[in-house]
Amino acid sequence: MRIRHLVMASAIALSIVSVGKPSSAQVVVFDPNNYAQNVLTAARALQQINNQITSLQNQAQSLINQARNLANLPFSSLQQLQQSIQRTQQLLNQAQRIAYDVGQINNAFSTTYAPASASVSNQALISNAQSRWQTSVAALQDALKVQAGVVGNLDTNRTQMSALVTSSQSATGALQATQAGNQLVALQAQQLADLTAAVAAQGRAQSLEAAQRTTAQDQGREQLRRFLIPGVGYQPTTVQMFH
Repeated sequence: MRIRHLVMASAIALSIVSVGKPSSAQVVVFDPNNYAQNVLTAARALQQINNQITSLQNQAQSLINQARNLANLPFSSLQQLQQSIQRTQQLLNQAQRIAYDVGQINNAFSTTYAPASASVSNQALISNAQSRWQTSVAALQDALKVQAGVVGNLDTNRTQMSALVTSSQSATGALQATQAGNQLVALQAQQLADLTAAVAAQGRAQSLEAAQRTTAQDQGREQLRRFLIPGVGYQPTTVQMFH
């Protein structure tokens, strides 16, 4: 409405000026209403252009925001986490004598850890007892090595956790924040894997030690039974002392 008033006032002024001037060879006819309509049309077109510019600016900003949301996190802890898990796995694979294998376990408990019987010689009993003791000592050593490896991973885990938290707090988009959160979950999974490995190694050592004690008790009963069996005793024989 304000633009309309300004246009009408301008048209009236131009009309007055045109009337006041002396006519020349050609008379110019000025239509105030037509002029006002043309100005209003131009004003509306200008307003539409401004609206389009604003819309394009909003679209550009939306694209910028989408690009931020789709930007990848510049930091990745995947390699370090995989290396930590690999180190722990290597320590588990170095298990001595009886490894984490069902076949080896069944074979050991059918031979070395088998119940003592009368058909087994004394030498075999002693050899099996020594083998069981060595297996228990090796299992304790393996457990200590795994625990040392897990403790060694703590420093790496601390560094990765600090970097991931910083990346999460400085994330510029939804994707970066999600990726940082996923890597933090992966770090927790790696720590859980280390804990599982340590518990498994300790449990293996304790199980083998318990098996060694149980088998030793059974072997002790068999050896005691053999010791208490009455012997043949003294049998007189003819001896020639002088030729």
